[in-house]
Amino acid sequence: MDSANVARQSDLRTEQPLPGMGAIPHAEGVAFRVWAPHAEQVSVIGDFNDWQAGSDLCSQEGNGFWYANLAHAKPGDAYQYHLINGEQQLQRIDPYARLVTHSAGNALVPDLDLFRAPAAEFKMPPWNELVIYELHIGTFNSIDGKVGTFDSAIARLPHLQALGINAVEVMPIAEFAGDYSWGYNPAHPFAVERAYGGPAAFQRFVAAAHALGIAVIVDVVYNHFGPSDISLWQFDGWQENGKGGIYFYNDWRSTTPWGDTRPDYGRGEVRQYIFDNAMMWLEDYHADGLRYDMTLYIRSVEASTQQMIVEGWSLLQWINSEVARRYPGKITIAEDLQSSAELTLKHEDGGAHFSSQWDAAFVHPVRAALIEMDDANRAMPAVRDALLKRYNDDAFERVVYTESHDEVANGKQRLVSEIDPNEHPGRYAIKRACLGAALVMTAPGIPMLFQGQEFLRDQWFRDDRPIDWQRAEDYAGIVALHRDLIQLRLNRGGHAAGLSGQHAAVYHVNDDAKVIVMHRWKEGGAGDDVIVVYHFAEGRLEDYAIGLPQAGEWKLRLNSDATIYHAEMDDTVSGDVIAKAEARDGQAFSAAVNIGAYSCLIYTQAQ
Repeated sequence: MDSANVARQSDLRTEQPLPGMGAIPHAEGVAFRVWAPHAEQVSVIGDFNDWQAGSDLCSQEGNGFWYANLAHAKPGDAYQYHLINGEQQLQRIDPYARLVTHSAGNALVPDLDLFRAPAAEFKMPPWNELVIYELHIGTFNSIDGKVGTFDSAIARLPHLQALGINAVEVMPIAEFAGDYSWGYNPAHPFAVERAYGGPAAFQRFVAAAHALGIAVIVDVVYNHFGPSDISLWQFDGWQENGKGGIYFYNDWRSTTPWGDTRPDYGRGEVRQYIFDNAMMWLEDYHADGLRYDMTLYIRSVEASTQQMIVEGWSLLQWINSEVARRYPGKITIAEDLQSSAELTLKHEDGGAHFSSQWDAAFVHPVRAALIEMDDANRAMPAVRDALLKRYNDDAFERVVYTESHDEVANGKQRLVSEIDPNEHPGRYAIKRACLGAALVMTAPGIPMLFQGQEFLRDQWFRDDRPIDWQRAEDYAGIVALHRDLIQLRLNRGGHAAGLSGQHAAVYHVNDDAKVIVMHRWKEGGAGDDVIVVYHFAEGRLEDYAIGLPQAGEWKLRLNSDATIYHAEMDDTVSGDVIAKAEARDGQAFSAAVNIGAYSCLIYTQAQ
C-alpha cells in the first residue's frame, strides 16, 4: 500500500471514545464499535472509503471490542465490517445495524436525529383494561397487491379505534430475508424491515397509534436468529462443531426447530446484545410493550424434555425486571403455552417476571368447544375451567383469545372456517364465532383478537394473503357486535366495571343443556356486577332459571342472537329481568331468561 493509502486508524482517535455499539453518528463524523473477539484485524469499509479493506482500521479496546471514529463518514453511508482471522477475510453487516439496504445488503449509517423524543406523552392503558389486536404489517392493509407498510397500516388505525381496540401487537418487524414473511426469521434484529418502510415509518406508526389512544406492543424473537441472511453466523470466523460461532451455542444447546440457531444466553456480550435490542424498542421507538416469541425455547432446549437452559431463564428475568423498573406500566408478554405460573411470577420469587402470558389453557378448550360439530360432545366443565384459569391468583397474568397467527395456520384455520369452510359461512359458523368473541371479551384475562377476526376473516393466515377489507362492510353487523362487546369490556357505559375486575365465579354449569353462567365483579354491586350467560347448543331455551347475586332489575346489555348483528341470528326475544327472592345456584336471588342457540346474554344493574 503506497503512502497515499496508508491505513487510517481512527482518524478522530484523540477524541474520547463514544459510548454505544454499531454506527454512532455525531456532529463531527461517525464512530463504529463492533465485538469480534477472534478477529486479528477489523476495518470499516463503505461509501466513505470506496470499500477498501484496511483503509479505516479499528483499534482494539479489549475484551474483543474494536472501535473507529471517522470524520469522513456520514449518515446515509452504506458500510460493513471487514475482518481478518487467519486466512479468512470476511465481510459482515453490523450486528447492531439500525438500517440496512436489504437483508443480504449493506448497513446504513442512521441519521443523527433518527431517535428523538415523541411529540406528545402517551399513557399506557392499565393492563386490566387492555384489549389487544394482533396484526401483521405485511398483510394488514395491502394496497394494489403490494406488501403492506407502516404507512398503509396507519390508514386503518381509525377502524381499530372505533372498534374500541387500545393496544396493537405487531408481529415481528425486525429485518428478515425477503419481503414476505411472518417475521419470525430475524436476519438483523436491530434493523426495522425495509419492505415495511424502515425505522422512520415505524416511528410514524407508533405516533399515529398513540394519537388515537392505541398502545403498540412489539413481537420479538430471541429463541433463535435467522436462519437465513444472518451476518451473525460465524461472525468473526470462529466456530466449534461447524456451528454458529460467537453469537450462538456451539454444542447440543444450539438445536432449535429453526436450525442450530439458538443464541448463547450464557455469553455476556450476547446477553447484552439481546438486552439492548429489547430496550431499543421501548427507548428509541417508544413502544409500550414486548411480546416474546415461544419462550419455551429460550428456557429449555426442546419441548419434549424441556431440559432447562438456566442462563436463558436468567436472561428473561434480567430483561423483564429491568423493563418493570425502568418503564412501570409497559407490558411484557410470553408466548410459552405450557401454562406455567412461573413465567409471570416476580423475579425475586424465582419467576421470569413477565407481566402476562398467552394462555393455552383458554384457547385450546374453548376452540375445541366451538368447533365441535356434535352438541352432545361439548364439555361444559372444560369451558368452565378455561374461564377460571389464572396464574399467581391474578386474572390478568394471561392473554385470552380464540385466534392468533399460530392458531389459524400450520394446519389450522380461522375459527369460522374450521366450522364452515365456505367463503360465505352459514348460521352455525357465524353464531359460534360470535359466541367465541363473547367468551374472549367477558373472560378474566387480557382479551386479544387477530386481524380481521371482527369481520369473520376466513381460511388461514398467510404472509402473502392480505386482509380483505370488503368483509368489514359485508359483515358490518359482526363488527358492531365486537364493538359492543369491547365497549362493555371497557365499561364505556359505566355499568360493567366487573369485566375489568379480578373476580369471577362460574356458579351454573349445565352439561345437558350446555349452559354456563358466570359472575364477574370488581368491588360488587350496581354498576359493577356482570352476569354472563352462555349457551353452547342448538335450540332456544325459554324461561331458563338462573341464580343472581343481587335483588332488583337486571338490564340486558347485550344479546348476541339479535338480528341487528346478522340476518342469520335467530333474534330470540330476551329482555331485562327482575330478580326474585328465590335462592338458586348458591345465589340468594333468581330469574328466568330466554336465550337462543349458540348465544350469549350479558346482564348488569344500573347504578
